Amino acid sequence: MTAELYACLYAREFPAQALLRLRPELREQPCVVMEGAVPLEQVCSLNTKARLLGMVRGMTRVEVDTFPASVALARSLKEEAATRAILLECAGAFSPRLEERNVDERSGDTAFVCGIDIVGTRSLFGPPETLARRLVERVRAVGMRASVTVSSNLYAAVCMARGLPPSVTVKVIPQGEEAAALAELPCAVLDLTAEQAETFAASGLRTLGMLAALPEKDLVARMGQEGRRLWQLARGERTHLFQPVEPPLALAEQMELDSPVELLDSLLFVAAAMLDQLIVRANARMVALAAVTIILTLDGGGTHARTVRPALPTNDKQLWIKLLHLDLEAHPPPSSVLAVALDAEPGATSKVQLGLFSPQLPEASRLDVTLARIRAVVGEENVGHAALLDTHAPEAFRIEAFRIKAFRATESAAETTASSELRAAARQLRPAENVAVTLEAQRPAQFYFRGQSYRVDRAYGPWLACGDWWQPTLWGHEQWDIVARAADNSLLCCCLVRDRMHGGWQMAALYD
Repeated sequence: MTAELYACLYAREFPAQALLRLRPELREQPCVVMEGAVPLEQVCSLNTKARLLGMVRGMTRVEVDTFPASVALARSLKEEAATRAILLECAGAFSPRLEERNVDERSGDTAFVCGIDIVGTRSLFGPPETLARRLVERVRAVGMRASVTVSSNLYAAVCMARGLPPSVTVKVIPQGEEAAALAELPCAVLDLTAEQAETFAASGLRTLGMLAALPEKDLVARMGQEGRRLWQLARGERTHLFQPVEPPLALAEQMELDSPVELLDSLLFVAAAMLDQLIVRANARMVALAAVTIILTLDGGGTHARTVRPALPTNDKQLWIKLLHLDLEAHPPPSSVLAVALDAEPGATSKVQLGLFSPQLPEASRLDVTLARIRAVVGEENVGHAALLDTHAPEAFRIEAFRIKAFRATESAAETTASSELRAAARQLRPAENVAVTLEAQRPAQFYFRGQSYRVDRAYGPWLACGDWWQPTLWGHEQWDIVARAADNSLLCCCLVRDRMHGGWQMAALYD
């Protein structure tokens, strides 16, 4: 059987890191995260610069205000959930077997802990230390700082991650040396209850090595089975039933603003930081962004959502910013914005192969920006291509957005064969022109069109059609295909239409 091997991804001060991930301008300032109801707020997480100033967890708002250089942020569970999904996505790039560990709040630890089963990954990513360093770099690319520990015992990896100093990011425990590696760690890494911590302090137990050196039976007699569990954890021998989860790929970012935002430029500044993270995550998965939906939470309730979809999937940040700018400029939110969320749809990266002698194609991004500017002027419903409706009603079409259609050689050959056949072409007249028609035996015999009189040689029809009887737009007409001659013996092939609802004749099309 293959020996077990686990990696532990540990991100300390997770609430603070989740908020600062999309706020790069605050990373160099001392920041604390406040939790609780006003005015009983307390610090639940803080960054390193705030800790160096002497700030600690549990401080009240009044105590925080005594540090004028600090920045206080409200805890956001939504941003933490989005960041947690991103970290699981980063870990999933190295192994499909992941387990998110529940953090025990008794110790005041507000960290993200994830166990990764990395058995059999040596051929893909190299030794465990190489995998750990690559995972740290992947996490750092999404704006987070974390440490990775590797051990054949998952509990040993978790304890080692909690006891590592912040300057150490990677630690590999050789198999069979778990007890020696954990011996110098403090007992606080075991998530002790207040009673257990008091018992250990009274007994003089400060490190895991001291706890592991105690006789098992005596410890069980004093503390029961909980003492046996702690003894096994200190020795790195506690067994664990790995329960993997399968996090789905969700390219989404969310950020709650510190104050309502009304200016579009300020809103795009926030969206730009979120787009950076989406593009980094899309590049890591070898995909591109096919569509981006921006969801704005408005002051007073309600949301304002807009979707931007270029012709081709792309990871060009400047293109996405320009398209979002033009779309929000044409459809601004009705009130100030309290939160911003971006939801992206993944798509295949675009590939364009040019021939040696073929002309260079125009850039699709320029066309997208041009179409967005046109939509802002004439409206979205007036930009696109005409698509015929399944009806005989005159002028029955709708406007559809432009889409890139994949080229297939079979379709090209069929179209070439069909185009070589001779067919009559109809030139539709828009709008249809009124004509005066003379009837004989209820059939057209003569008509007057564009200042010239025509005598009907042959008339085919009528073809009757009607529809929309259930709507006010009721229509009905009869169509005639006409072969007529003028006084100079010139031939005219045309299509005449008679409106049976309102009367009158019109020239609908000319046949070539």
